[in-house]
Amino acid sequence: MTATQTIFALLDLLAISLFIIGLHYLNAPPTARFGNRLAMVGMLIALVVVLVGTLGIGWWAIAIGIVIGAAIGIVAALKVKMTAMPQMVALYNGMGCGAAGAIAAVELAHGVTLDPVVAVSLVLSATIGAVSFAGSLVAFAKLQELMTGRPVTYRGQQIVNAIVALAIALLLALFIARLGDAAAWVYPGLVAAALLFGVLFVLPIGGADMPVVISLLNSATGVAVAVTGFELSSPLLITGGALVGASGTILTVAMSRAMNRPLTNVLFGAFGAAGGAEPAATGKQQNVRSVSVDDVAAMLAYASKVMVVPGYGMAVAQAQHSVKALADQLEKRNVKVLYAIHPVAGRMPGHMNVLLAEANVPYEGLLDLDEANAEFPTTDVALVIGANDVTNPAARSVKSSPIYGMPILDVDKAANVVVLKRSMRSGFAGIENPLYELPNCSMLFGDAKASVDALTAAVKEL
Repeated sequence: MTATQTIFALLDLLAISLFIIGLHYLNAPPTARFGNRLAMVGMLIALVVVLVGTLGIGWWAIAIGIVIGAAIGIVAALKVKMTAMPQMVALYNGMGCGAAGAIAAVELAHGVTLDPVVAVSLVLSATIGAVSFAGSLVAFAKLQELMTGRPVTYRGQQIVNAIVALAIALLLALFIARLGDAAAWVYPGLVAAALLFGVLFVLPIGGADMPVVISLLNSATGVAVAVTGFELSSPLLITGGALVGASGTILTVAMSRAMNRPLTNVLFGAFGAAGGAEPAATGKQQNVRSVSVDDVAAMLAYASKVMVVPGYGMAVAQAQHSVKALADQLEKRNVKVLYAIHPVAGRMPGHMNVLLAEANVPYEGLLDLDEANAEFPTTDVALVIGANDVTNPAARSVKSSPIYGMPILDVDKAANVVVLKRSMRSGFAGIENPLYELPNCSMLFGDAKASVDALTAAVKEL
């Protein structure tokens, strides 16, 4: 090994170490930003090593790609709204898998020697990359409302998926067994089948379950990148991909448990699809009680404990800073304010945590599902801001409901429940919420940010 190669290897090791240490610091909210910055430095080192290591063999093409990619990433990150962050994550995840698949195609086109290890790496990175690429694009389209967010199902769906999966397995075996003789026609067929499977996999998934899907696709991206590392003999890609794959898998399992859905259901079931007579939401629930800002302000100001339950409605209205301002006013009146965070509230894992952290809400005030449910029986007011599906009592008792069995936030056990909504439109699962008709529940209609600002002003005047 030359001196230059030794330096490059040490820099790769440094980047890998920063990835691992950064991931460790992501374990706790107070250190998450520092961990993210460490990982960013590691990625910068990795990019510089790649750029310098390719001098003389097309480095300018890589440099142009880095500049274009950085420009797109910076502009997108600055312009994207927090409500659109899940779509951006899905899209970026798809690009990562697409890159892994493209590398495999280039390696094959350049006549790489197909020994068994390289052959397996080629087809696995191409297959996993294509599945996740297509699935991520469908997830993006659902989240961006370019297509319906409801499950898209049809008769014999699981049979079709099984046939496509079997075709992929057969093409994989044929490619590895015959290697070069079959590469000309098997490889394109394999990629096409994988793209089709990615689409078929995500189509039947409803919006309420999208956090699980995003986590699973992210895990697949890590695996595809790790396998690509074997093609390129890159320890950096192998380690980085393994970290993403492992952490994504752990998160997927945790999210599945939060949804009370086995992974087999994630892989093969049409989750989010109604399984029986549970009616779709009509937006015309009759027995709801509407209240005024002054009524709610008095309720909050004279409470001992208030639990804020954020959901996608808070994200849409960009109300997180207003919520923090309201909490500050209540705390001046010695009202204890806590935040109940459901694992799948919003459109991606940790969506609500990110929003509230942006508003400088204290980390110790954020309660997970079990902690929050223990507090609700002694809570005076549960202030629900657009969290439809994760507060729906139908999950406990209506077996035909698409969310039946999903652990929910027990807001109905609070003395009073106030729901902030624009209208009686349903949540992403598209079903009625019987919570709104309970005698201890009242509705404050309007834009969430405007409503919370009005509540803050009203509390000040009391």
